[in-house]
This record gives sequence, structure tokens and C-alpha cells, in this order.
Amino acid sequence: MSQHKVAAWSHAEEFVTPSDHIEAAHRRAEELGVEAVGNGTGAFLRALAAATGARAVMEVGTGAGVSGLWVLGGMPPDGILTTIDLEAEHQHAAREAFAAAGIAHQRTRVIAGRALDVLPRMTDGAYDLVLVDADKGEYPQYVEQASRLLREGGTLVLTWTDQESDPTARDPETRTLREVGKMIRDHDGFTVSLLPVGDGLLVAVKR
Repeated sequence: MSQHKVAAWSHAEEFVTPSDHIEAAHRRAEELGVEAVGNGTGAFLRALAAATGARAVMEVGTGAGVSGLWVLGGMPPDGILTTIDLEAEHQHAAREAFAAAGIAHQRTRVIAGRALDVLPRMTDGAYDLVLVDADKGEYPQYVEQASRLLREGGTLVLTWTDQESDPTARDPETRTLREVGKMIRDHDGFTVSLLPVGDGLLVAVKR
């Protein structure tokens, strides 16, 4: 990558300034040891939610509420974010972040539990956007669930890792991402793009 491309990527990552509430949530995430999405990723998620008019969003991996705040910022006033996480402390931090940002409590459903136990109980075709930022070893199962949960024209977003593009990387997580990427790319039911935002975002629209 040329120096100009590196500079352009860095500029894009910081182009949108996060709100004070998002910055506070990010600091809380660091305290908890949670790797929250960066500004570039968050700004894209907000724009995507706004562009698609997403009223029902499913998030796998609540973290400390950073990504949730970005997404909610792009959703219409009646939009509802459902977010799942195994860690109660992370969810408590997210609830505090949502409340501090003035998000009405009825606009968020924070569900404690293992996502692969919770997702099968969710309604088919009920979601406009599914965001997955969780255990990458479970991505194949999350994609399977998202295929069912998304409406036609709905969007799946998977946080990625820049290791996936390194041909020398052979760790289990990277191998899983390569398999998932190929599976979605070759899937007749999705239109897909891999974006160089943050550490990477795989975006797939359900046909």
C-alpha cells in the first residue's frame, strides 16, 4: 500500500468525530478490556442504518455499547436495537451508555446469554440489519442464523480482521474467516462486498 493510501485510510477513519457519549462508552470499553469498533467503522454503521432505514437491528456482541450507539444514531426514532452478549458487566455498561445518551429504554432490548442459544428463538425475516462483532470461530453459525433472520433486502455486517488478507496467517480464526468469506461470496442468496473500514467489514445484502 502506498503512503498516500495509508494516509487516505487514516484520514477516513477519523473523518467523523464521535459524540461525547460514544467517546465515554469507548473509554468504558477499554476499562473492561473490550475491543470496541473505531470511528470509521462506527460512522459507516450509522450511515448504513440511515441509508437502509433500519427499524429492527440485531447485534451479536454488545460490548460496552459503542457500536450500538453508532447504529442507533442512524436508525429512525421508532427503531429498536436488539443486542446479545454473554457478559453481564458488558451489558450493564451498554445500558448505562444508552441511558446517558438519552436513548429511550423501549428502543433497546439487551439480552443476556449465548447468542447461538438466543438467535434461534428470534423471528424469521424480522430484521433489517444484523451486525456481528463476536467470537469469529462461531461466524459460520451466525451467518446461518442471519440468513434466516434478515428480511429480503436486509443487510448482514461482520466485523473482520486484517490478518485475513495475510497469506502467511494460518491461525484457526483466520482460516475460519477465509472459509466464511468464500461461503458468503459464493452464496446465491447474498450480494457481498469486503470493505477496508477499520480492520475490515464484510457486508452482505440478502437477495
